[in-house]
Amino acid sequence: MLKVENLQTGYGDVQILFEASLEINQGEIVALIGANGAGKTTMLKTISGLLRTWKGKITFEGRDIQNTPSHKIVAMGLIQVAEGRKLFPKLSVRENLELGSFIKSARKNRAQSMDKVFTLFPRLAERSSQSAGTLSGGEQQMLAIGRGLMTQPRVLMLDEPSLGLAPMLVSGIFKAIEEINQQDGTTVLIVEQNAVQTLSMAHRDYVLENDRIELSDTGEELLKDDRIRTAYLGL
Repeated sequence: MLKVENLQTGYGDVQILFEASLEINQGEIVALIGANGAGKTTMLKTISGLLRTWKGKITFEGRDIQNTPSHKIVAMGLIQVAEGRKLFPKLSVRENLELGSFIKSARKNRAQSMDKVFTLFPRLAERSSQSAGTLSGGEQQMLAIGRGLMTQPRVLMLDEPSLGLAPMLVSGIFKAIEEINQQDGTTVLIVEQNAVQTLSMAHRDYVLENDRIELSDTGEELLKDDRIRTAYLGL
């Protein structure tokens, strides 16, 4: 469904990714893990059209999309939920969600999509008229994911959804991601540093190290790998 081949990109004159490749099949949850600064967010931004591809190829359902404007990539159904949530703090929960359905194909199903979000995250329904900036960290992450769902994504790309959350809230966010995948068949690409829960949830996983994809396997197998156990699990 989504394929990245030998991707090279960076910021200004600084190259961040060297020959990075991954692929995602329809209906999968695929995880991309790695240390801080490894290039995980850079990978998502390049797929989303926020960074230009220097070399390599990105295809979505067989269509070449590298260097396609980001608004056109969103219209195709490739949706990124950014690290740090990036909400509109002075707008209400409902208004933030409505902004998620700004593209024409999503606007006509806005009410249905909002009902789904409120079913998935009942806390948001309770706080629908509350300003987003007054929500707790966990509630804000729910809202960020919900806003992404309002766009009716074919591929939902999540950048560090557990960042800064208490362990109890992290479990709820990961459970919601699994529900999104299982109930609607939405394909998910998740970037995370919470290796244990991510590897346990995802169907397949990639490890980004030294600016390249160094390992790829199922989460079950990677959890047995001594390199992963040492670097990410502290074992």
